[in-house]
Amino acid sequence: MSSASPALSQTARPRVSARIGGIAESATLAVDAKAKALKAAGRPVIGFGAGEPDFPTPPHIVDAAQAACVDPRNHRYTPAAGLPELKEAVAAKTARDSGYHIKAGQVLVTNGGKQAVFQAFATLVDPGDEVLLPAPYWTTYPECITLAGGTPVVVLTDERSGYLPSVEQLEAARTERTKVLLWCSPSNPSGAVAPPELVAEVGRWAVEHGIWVITDEIYEHLVYDGVRAESLPVAVPELADTCVVVNGVAKTYAMTGWRVGWMVGPADVIKAASNLQSHLSSNVCNVAQRAALAAVAGPLDAVVEMRSAFDRRRKTIVELLSAIPGVSCPTPHGAFYVYASVQDLLGKELRGQRPATSVDLAALILEHAEVAVVPGEAFGTPGYFRLSYALGDDDLRTGVERMGALLTEAK
Repeated sequence: MSSASPALSQTARPRVSARIGGIAESATLAVDAKAKALKAAGRPVIGFGAGEPDFPTPPHIVDAAQAACVDPRNHRYTPAAGLPELKEAVAAKTARDSGYHIKAGQVLVTNGGKQAVFQAFATLVDPGDEVLLPAPYWTTYPECITLAGGTPVVVLTDERSGYLPSVEQLEAARTERTKVLLWCSPSNPSGAVAPPELVAEVGRWAVEHGIWVITDEIYEHLVYDGVRAESLPVAVPELADTCVVVNGVAKTYAMTGWRVGWMVGPADVIKAASNLQSHLSSNVCNVAQRAALAAVAGPLDAVVEMRSAFDRRRKTIVELLSAIPGVSCPTPHGAFYVYASVQDLLGKELRGQRPATSVDLAALILEHAEVAVVPGEAFGTPGYFRLSYALGDDDLRTGVERMGALLTEAK
């Protein structure tokens, strides 16, 4: 019989499970929170971290939510997979916006795009399965893959390829354990938009090798310079049976706080994911769903206005960053981010320090220039910064100029 007391036996065990204890905090939300805390303490910090439009939700959407609050239908449980009328509207919106024709039964409404991403991986991936993950990647993707029991296999890209992976790179990373490819275009964090010919090539490659694709299309409407965001199952219709599309209202309609996203995919996969959601969270908030219904069934006037402002800011931030010695900033064609290389600044002396990593350099910029950026380590590619240009024009210019004034001291 063991002589250890029950209390000692319990304290020897980790208090948090290895599965959850291994999750890193969202780097983008952490940077945003730190910037807001410093501002609350009286420091004039300008934050380029958060990936959310700086516009209010359009009035007709807010009106729909206010009306929903007093409607008793919304005070009770509703189907876990989403309000039937919202699923119908998402199906119609998908056909309208991307040309992908689906049925309402192929839609699962989720608590934001993040839940859609997690549930897609949880539904498709078993322990030992590998997921091809082009980098730079959104910071949440590898955590979702790992939580699902899968293994992220990073496929590195850089500014020389426009932050886009080639089919040759994907094929080189493929093994007999590869089950899923994560695809994101327009991209967070790089703003890259895959041209239609690459989308079609990737889709045909996935079909040939029996690889599922989870494609994140949440930035579909935020494209510039006449480029078009091509949907994979539209470019390659035969991929539809092994493809899951994730999307939501957050970026297009300035509704990040409303937390409504969705999954679109084969009926059996959506049914399985709906079963998971029925135990995980049940239905999404009914008031938020009614607001989302007004958004997706309504006009795209708001996104046209936002896109015009983002385009102006995009050009400004690229010009300002490119003028800073040691910073290389390709022009993005989508989303509302720039992904700038700062590798030439690493190791140089700056305010008595020699930052060896982009994490170190970002900390110096926050301390001395009072500007918050997200270092590339969060996205799988050290030596870069992601800056969101979804902030006011004056703050954008002031923030980059402050950062530039500091970085010109590096030698």
